Amino acid sequence: MKDLVDGRRVAEVYLEAVKSRFRYMKDLAERALAQVDDDALAWSPGGESNSITVIIKHLSGNMLSRWTDFLTSDGEKPGRDRDAEFVEERLPRQELMERWERGWQVLFAALDALGPDDLLRTVSIRGEPHTVIDAIERQMFHYSYHVGQIVYLAKARAGEQWQSLTIPRRR
Repeated sequence: MKDLVDGRRVAEVYLEAVKSRFRYMKDLAERALAQVDDDALAWSPGGESNSITVIIKHLSGNMLSRWTDFLTSDGEKPGRDRDAEFVEERLPRQELMERWERGWQVLFAALDALGPDDLLRTVSIRGEPHTVIDAIERQMFHYSYHVGQIVYLAKARAGEQWQSLTIPRRR
C-alpha cells in the first residue's frame, strides 16, 4: 500500500488501468462484431438510430482527431469531417475494420507515449482546456457509450444465435 502513496506510482497504475479498459472495450466490440453478418453492419432500427457502420466510422474519426498529436494540438482537427461520419453507407467489412484498427492504433500509441508527469498537463478539445486525465476520462465515457451501442445492435441482429460476451444469464 505504501507504493500507492507515491503520486508517480498512482499515475503509472492509472495509465495501465486506462489502457486495460480501452483494450477491453475494443475486444468486447470485436467479439460482438464477430457474431453478425455483413448485412447487420449497415442495419439500424430506424429513425435517428445509427448502424454499426456509422458508429465505427464515428469512433474511428473521433480517435484519429482526438489522439493524433494529443499533447500538442487541439483534439478537434481542422480536417475532420464529423458530419460525414454519420452518413449511412455500405462498406466492406475489411475496410470498416481497417478504419476501426487505425483509430485504436492511434489511441494506444498516444496512451503509450504518456508518462506520469503528463497527466496534469492541459490539452485542448474544441478550444476548451482539459487536464490529460479529464480528456482520457471524457473519451473513455464516449467510447464505452458507443461500444454499448455496437453490442446492442449486434445482439439484436444475432437474435437467438447470440453468444454472451460476459457472464451468461442464470450462470
